[in-house]
Amino acid sequence: MTGRIIDVQGKKLYIEYDNSFKNKPTIVFLHDSLGCTQLWRDFPAKLSEATQCNVLVYDRLGYGKSFPMLSHERENNYMELEADLLSDLLKELSIDNAVLFGHSDGGTIALIAASKYPQSVKAVICEAGHIFVEDITVKGVSDAFEACKTNDLPERLAKYHGDKVPMIVKAWTEIWLSDRFKSWNIEYLLKNITSPLLFIQGETDEYGTLDQVEKTVSQVSGSSEKYIIPNVGHTPHKEVPDLVLNKSIEFINKIL
Repeated sequence: MTGRIIDVQGKKLYIEYDNSFKNKPTIVFLHDSLGCTQLWRDFPAKLSEATQCNVLVYDRLGYGKSFPMLSHERENNYMELEADLLSDLLKELSIDNAVLFGHSDGGTIALIAASKYPQSVKAVICEAGHIFVEDITVKGVSDAFEACKTNDLPERLAKYHGDKVPMIVKAWTEIWLSDRFKSWNIEYLLKNITSPLLFIQGETDEYGTLDQVEKTVSQVSGSSEKYIIPNVGHTPHKEVPDLVLNKSIEFINKIL
C-alpha cells in the first residue's frame, strides 16, 4: 500500500488505503497511545487478504507521519474528539461500511465511533480497549512513564514518530495520570452500539482487568462476543498474532 497525507477538517493525517475489493467493507485500523501505521507491521495486510476486505491504516493526529498535535494538553473527552475526526476521515474517503479494529486507546475510539456514527460502522473489533479508568491502568501508565526516563524506548519510538516523541508521551501519560481523568467513563455510550462486536483481551493485560471486557459486551445493544487469551498481555496482535488473526477472520467472515 502506498501512503499519502490527507487533509481532514484542516488536520493533516497520513493514511495507507487499499480499496481494490469492490463492494466489500473496509477494515480500519486504530493504533494505541504510542503506535502508528508502521507498528501494525503486516497484520492489516494479512487480515485484508484473508477476508477479501479493503483496508485503511492511518496515523492518528500527532503520531507517525501525520502532522503534530497542536498541544499535548488533552481534555477528558479527547477520545470522543478522535472518534469525530475518524468519522470525518471516513466521509472524506466515502467509506460507509467500516469494520473498526482498534487497539488500546484505538479500541476505545472504535467503541465511541460505533456508538456515535452507527450508519458508517459495520462491526467493531476492540482489542484491549478501556471504558473506564482502573488502578491497574494508572499503574501501567505510570510504570511506562518511568521506564521512558531510563530505557531506550524514546530512541526506538523516534524511528516512527521523529521529534514528536516527547509530545505524544506527555499527552498520553499526563491525562491518564491526572486526578481529573479518574472519573472518565464511557459506559453510557455502549447501549448505542448496534453493530456486532468482538472484544479481544489478554488475560494478563497490564493496563486493564477483564471488567473492561465483561461490562462492554454486556451493555452493547448489538451481538457481542469476547475472546480472552491466557498468558497474554496488552498487545495480543503482537504477542500471539496468529490467534488474533484467525479469530478476527472468523468474526469478519461471519458478519459478511
